Amino acid sequence: MGTWGAGNFDSDTAADHLAAMTDRLVTEVTEAMAGDPVELEPDEYWGVTVPCNLELLLMLDRQGWVGVTLPSPEVIRTWHRTFLAVWERTIDGLGPKPAYKEERRAVLNETFERLAEASAAAQ
Repeated sequence: MGTWGAGNFDSDTAADHLAAMTDRLVTEVTEAMAGDPVELEPDEYWGVTVPCNLELLLMLDRQGWVGVTLPSPEVIRTWHRTFLAVWERTIDGLGPKPAYKEERRAVLNETFERLAEASAAAQ
């Protein structure tokens, strides 16, 4: 086992742990995107948690720790198109206020774009 510092994430074991955590987040998003689009609707579990997973990936990436690997920008942009297509098709059925709808759309777009940019910067 290699250790390169005193920090909690400064060892091979910590890097392996982060890689497993990152892989789990990416796998969940990948499976949600490939699954039934109904599960991506804004009031469904994956419609809420996919953006959470993306934000967690961004947070981990920003730390610069060894073991965090993001999917390619192309994969992230495909996820973005898939997710937003479902969101746009279904959000009005939930009766959101126009201001919420615009704000939420902006947050979703920004989340996917920040992750794609982080991925591109890491390559």
